[in-house]
Amino acid sequence: MFRSVRHMIYDLIEWRSQILSGTLPQDELKELKKKVTAKIDYGNRILDLDLVVRDEDGNILDPEQTSTISLFRAHEIASKQVEERLLEEKSQKQNIDINRQAKFAATPSFALFVNLKNVVCKIGEDAEVLMSLYDPLESKFISENYLVRWSSSGLPKDIDRLHNLRAVFTDLGSKDLKREKISFVCQIVRVGRMELRDNNTRKLTSGLRRPFGVAGTASV
Repeated sequence: MFRSVRHMIYDLIEWRSQILSGTLPQDELKELKKKVTAKIDYGNRILDLDLVVRDEDGNILDPEQTSTISLFRAHEIASKQVEERLLEEKSQKQNIDINRQAKFAATPSFALFVNLKNVVCKIGEDAEVLMSLYDPLESKFISENYLVRWSSSGLPKDIDRLHNLRAVFTDLGSKDLKREKISFVCQIVRVGRMELRDNNTRKLTSGLRRPFGVAGTASV
């Protein structure tokens, strides 16, 4: 209730500033005043305060100068408008709740967090470490690769990311939960010469990507 009233007060403060600015055309000013009075009547209703009876321009009716029948009819119209607004707000809230539930139902139901501590593999050159999820029954990868570039010195090439090599596989939904097996696969690609033992400077190559090793878990 407090948050609802606070938002309404913020709206009223903003609209009041627009009205006092004197820059609005007459038609826009008239519509804005109607919006202000409608917001005030709605706020009074949800706070269980008295309903203020107004004329078509939003001005408060003077009971000393308005007949009882006119006051009654104006009260009926105002009550009907407030009730319609309450029903509209309730319907919008229900739609928001339904959309939120649908959104949660469509989002992945779980995720896999990976924290790479070290690569204990003597490669001798720079390498690329690729980690991904694999379905062994369908013989296909079901996620994108998490890539870490590893230097020949045994450390990440981006030294600032040392001890901070983390990834979250979030593209896992209800379909993945039904899979019989999901393997976590790590591939190592050597980046450098064609042959590690090639010491001939004339034939020396560099920057070539060559498969070096692969490993995986039975299931996750």
